[in-house]
Amino acid sequence: MSFDEEWAQLRDAAAQRHSMRLNSLPAEGGGGNLVVNRDDLGRIGNDAYELRVRLSKDGDHARPATHDAAIALTNGQFTSGSALLKVNDRWQTHVKTLLDACARISNHLDFTKAQHAKDDVKIEGDITPISALTDYMK
Repeated sequence: MSFDEEWAQLRDAAAQRHSMRLNSLPAEGGGGNLVVNRDDLGRIGNDAYELRVRLSKDGDHARPATHDAAIALTNGQFTSGSALLKVNDRWQTHVKTLLDACARISNHLDFTKAQHAKDDVKIEGDITPISALTDYMK
């Protein structure tokens, strides 16, 4: 048996032994396994990064005009000027919160993808001697 075949069997056996349930019972007929590949993590991380880039640009379009309008209304003795300034400040706070969340998601998934690659290399290194020993003992 080649290393690739043995590795595939071990991965399948591990997937059958371990499944993940998120705050629920298995669906009728049994639960499924949650499988996430490195490519999936990379795509999701990339999507989070792209969302952050777009949000940082598109979430800021109205800021200058809104700020200028709030100042003009305040200078014109309109009480809505201070309210509009509060809306503008709160909007900016929420945009920054979303930007931080997108960055954290992107960074976490990049880290997870890299860590999975390191784990695979380590596991492969740990199993290779066992595979060779098994072949020798046959």
